[in-house]
Amino acid sequence: MPVRRAPLAAAALFALALAGCDAGPDSESGAAAGPSVIVPGKPGEANRTLSAEDAAKQRVDDDTPNSADIDFARMMIEHHRQALEMTGLAPEQGESAKVKALASRITAAQGPEIEAMESWLATYDKDGSGGAGGGHEHAAMPGMATEAQLRKLRAANGKAFDQLFLTLMITHHEGAITMAADVKAQGNNVRIEEMADDVVAEQTTEITRMRAML
Repeated sequence: MPVRRAPLAAAALFALALAGCDAGPDSESGAAAGPSVIVPGKPGEANRTLSAEDAAKQRVDDDTPNSADIDFARMMIEHHRQALEMTGLAPEQGESAKVKALASRITAAQGPEIEAMESWLATYDKDGSGGAGGGHEHAAMPGMATEAQLRKLRAANGKAFDQLFLTLMITHHEGAITMAADVKAQGNNVRIEEMADDVVAEQTTEITRMRAML
């Protein structure tokens, strides 16, 4: 995985470049001071103002979680929990052995993923407030089944269950992949990016399998 260059480091380097351009040959002290740099604070913290010299000392591989990382973890936990609710119906209500085996694999993968994300949040979202987009409703998450769809799935049996399960789970997986792509583009934490990569890899493969079962 390529190491990210944090926005903070980029801003610092840009500020230093400006300082070098503005300073004359006899303005050594002015070049050392340079312009000030506004540094975005961590979630829940205010911005800071640093000298260009101090800002340049910040780590270029800083992976401090931002609001996108925290929101992803919180939402994906709820997303996975709905998937587990759906897979939990398969052993009793499904007919196809392949569907039951798929449901078992999803349960085995997503249960530990929930635990990993909860552990990550315990470190980085200690106050439980989440990021700027906290408090998402289920309907706002891509791929989530509606309550009406879940009621229909709970009432289905045999082949009818298998078909509805596969249809809903394909959409559910597609939504998770969308969420993973979003955090890979907007997040900053390496561990969350790794989790997002796992979601994309696992669920892309499972979508292919499910479409072949329909």
